[in-house]
Amino acid sequence: MTLMTMADTPHSIALGSAIGIFLGFTPLWSLKTLLSIAVAWICRCNKIAAAIAVTIHDVLIFVMPAVYFAEYKIGCWTLHRPAPAHRIRFHFGLHDYLNWDLFLRLVWPAFIGSLFLAVPSAIAVYFVMRMLISRARSPQPTS
Repeated sequence: MTLMTMADTPHSIALGSAIGIFLGFTPLWSLKTLLSIAVAWICRCNKIAAAIAVTIHDVLIFVMPAVYFAEYKIGCWTLHRPAPAHRIRFHFGLHDYLNWDLFLRLVWPAFIGSLFLAVPSAIAVYFVMRMLISRARSPQPTS
């Protein structure tokens, strides 16, 4: 089943896809798919389109480490925090995840920075998907 042939309105499928792309940019690594389905459910749009979009975003974007680093830098700049001069440790243990210091130091700036990429991308995906689905479903003139 493709997004074009789903039995739903173009608005619902496009909004679900936009939600999936939006959450794909966030640094909420293990929660993206669940959050996309939940947000799509709250917005009453297509949950399958949201899950497909967030999954395709994660699979096809092979440069995500660089994107996450750029989001972190943008977030530090937005929050008026100096970026750390030393290397950031990317291997975390369970104790690190239970500590709020990791969230405040690393995840929060990356989340704020991700909004600068996620919002325009989601808006663009919404309009492109809605246009493509509407065109695919419009009756074709016979000649």
